[in-house]
Amino acid sequence: MKKLYMVAALAATLTVGTLQVAAAQSASPTGVKNVVLVHGAFADGSGWAAVAKILEKDGYTVSIAQPPETSYAEDVKYAKAAVDAMDGPVILVGHSYGGSIITEAGNDPKVSGLVYIAAFAPDVGESAATIEQAMPQASTAFKSDSNGNWWIDPAHFAADFAADVPPAVSHLMAQSQVPISTDSFTAKITTPAWKTKPSWYMVATNDRSINPDNERRMAKRANATTVEVKASHVAYMSKPKETAKLIEEAATSASSK
Repeated sequence: MKKLYMVAALAATLTVGTLQVAAAQSASPTGVKNVVLVHGAFADGSGWAAVAKILEKDGYTVSIAQPPETSYAEDVKYAKAAVDAMDGPVILVGHSYGGSIITEAGNDPKVSGLVYIAAFAPDVGESAATIEQAMPQASTAFKSDSNGNWWIDPAHFAADFAADVPPAVSHLMAQSQVPISTDSFTAKITTPAWKTKPSWYMVATNDRSINPDNERRMAKRANATTVEVKASHVAYMSKPKETAKLIEEAATSASSK
């Protein structure tokens, strides 16, 4: 009888524990629950894998947009399509050139807040190109081809773009880089969403693709809540926990109405 009682008690304990874990796993985050991630130049959406995994684990619904980098209008269209497909308010996140994309796409009424990860946050009449010209980056490895596309010299890709990810990863990124069109890089912003939407910004202090002081300048004028991490340009890949934390802070703080 005593043995049966102990088995029953153990079963009850396990059941309660299982229910508690299930409840924790199904708990919804407060604030905005949808996140759209937008990659930058020379990359695709796969780099967001670690960040997306953390956000999903924490209860967020994540979409990774895949702008083709063929023209600025097309890239904005792809980002807006990802936003529009979400059921409810959205936190829109952009890395690098993806920041230029979300600066216009963020005017969508469903966007509650913007998060810039080592990204361009242009003002009216600015482009990613003019921002780079105003305060040049350390890298000189960006090259154009006869088709009007821009690439990073593979020999300098790791050092100038992804210095703090495993060498095998940066090597594959160099091999599979997505070139950015001149139009995408030089198109001028008309209506910066950061003027009307709350913003957050992550400065990558070891960035060689965008001057870190340029990042600080853009974050300041956007009145963005700003954090700094010791990272290369691909801070979202080398610092996924810190990136996800900033995104979740934005989701919790931004209005979900």
